[in-house]
Amino acid sequence: MRIGLRLSLLSTMFAAATACGPAEQLDEEGFDFGDLAESVTIDTAATYTIVGVQSGKCVEVAGGSTADGAGVQIAACNGSARQQFRMESAGGGYYRIRNVGSDRCVDVAGAATSDGARVQQYSCWTGENQQWSFTDVTGGAVRLTARHSGKSLDVYGRGTADGTAVIQWASNGGTNQQFRVTPVTSGGGTGGSDGGGCGLPTSFRWQSSGILVSPKSDATHNIVSIKDPTVVFHNDRYNIYATTANTAGNWQMTHLSFTDWPQAASASHYYMDRTPGFSGYRCAPQIFFFRPQNKWYLIYQSQPPQFSTTDDPSRPETWSRPQNFFASTPAGMPSLPIDYWVICDSANCYLFFTGDDGKMYRSQTALRNFPSGFGPVSVALQDSNRNNLFEGSSTYKIKGMDKYLTLIEAIGPTGARFYRSFTADRLDGAWTPLAHTWNAPFAGQNNVTYASGVADWSDDVSHGELLRDGNDETATIDTCNLQFLYQGRDPRSGGEYSQLPYRLGLLRGVR
Repeated sequence: MRIGLRLSLLSTMFAAATACGPAEQLDEEGFDFGDLAESVTIDTAATYTIVGVQSGKCVEVAGGSTADGAGVQIAACNGSARQQFRMESAGGGYYRIRNVGSDRCVDVAGAATSDGARVQQYSCWTGENQQWSFTDVTGGAVRLTARHSGKSLDVYGRGTADGTAVIQWASNGGTNQQFRVTPVTSGGGTGGSDGGGCGLPTSFRWQSSGILVSPKSDATHNIVSIKDPTVVFHNDRYNIYATTANTAGNWQMTHLSFTDWPQAASASHYYMDRTPGFSGYRCAPQIFFFRPQNKWYLIYQSQPPQFSTTDDPSRPETWSRPQNFFASTPAGMPSLPIDYWVICDSANCYLFFTGDDGKMYRSQTALRNFPSGFGPVSVALQDSNRNNLFEGSSTYKIKGMDKYLTLIEAIGPTGARFYRSFTADRLDGAWTPLAHTWNAPFAGQNNVTYASGVADWSDDVSHGELLRDGNDETATIDTCNLQFLYQGRDPRSGGEYSQLPYRLGLLRGVR
């Protein structure tokens, strides 16, 4: 049900600030008193994210906890249930905000009325300290006001770091008291890849993190490079599988897991050659959950393309022994097929890959037959210049659209790697260039800047993967929240390819 509200502006007085003013002072930027009485529409059948205007980060339940009293904070948006909420009418234009992951409500602790009172989750009840109004401020942002205290939901100290607490504070017009409440699903939706979305941009800009993941050697693995990442967010943890190269030039895979990106550097690495059947050459993984079989799949090159399955992707030792997709070499296979990617629609599953030869290839099977039945290989996309369609392809369904996006790594005129993009209405259809040039790429050195205080550490935006909106076989992405995990390296490095010192970083889309 959609409920339209028009909320009156309460009279507000501001004291003159002094040199020793309070932690929360008036932020006049974008604060227009005339905008405060605008109508706000809440869909009580929808699921929402709540994103801070100042920080660009999502409100969430700390640690994905399901316990009463767990704190509410901000963190980088990741599509998890701890960052999703449903609004329940409490009457009088107020709503309870129920977390999807915990089934508990956003609550001012102890029904306190003081500035700085802690905001937490607690079992839902009829108390006014769990009732919030939504007032349109400006530009689609809203202010959330607690019914019992008349005070605003506020990001403490105007912080932007992951884990910054959410509190209540007297309304002051600050952007740390402004939020964008965005539907994840429309009324009646089921989450994941249904509904929503922000359409498809025609150009892209990115801001890069510093190095998040570096090689980690142990007594039997002398590692110089980590690359080709695939990532899922499962049970409130990121799980990355990636390629490693050792000092002898041998390729293998590793797994690491962590709760959020600041912990990525300290995560331990599990080398996949410890898992039965995984010794020898295996690399360039892709991971997804195949709903028809209720199984996780790991795809990788061996050569040829292989797969394994598990019930728990956080336990890398549980993957089944590798199996081939093809019983024998299929017709149309290039001499050097690499970087395999699986994506499915409602009828078929497609295996895409490249060949360092200016072509992207495709094979398909019926959804009901997966992983068996892949047929002859055909050319899905080609270019006379092999550098323009080189390797590292990945294909995604665009949330809220009947359209697909393919990314392919290219080699630019300076030798630096970058990503081109193409779109199609069908996975077996024709691909149309989108952002595809060196000067205006999908992602490359010409449209990537670095976060404040982060050194420019790579000219390459090389083999990577978009963070998906859910983990299933549709490989759906949300263009409202584009993030791209990629490999880069010191521009001064050189030498044999396997010894190039690749590390992993994260691009975040700049809207």
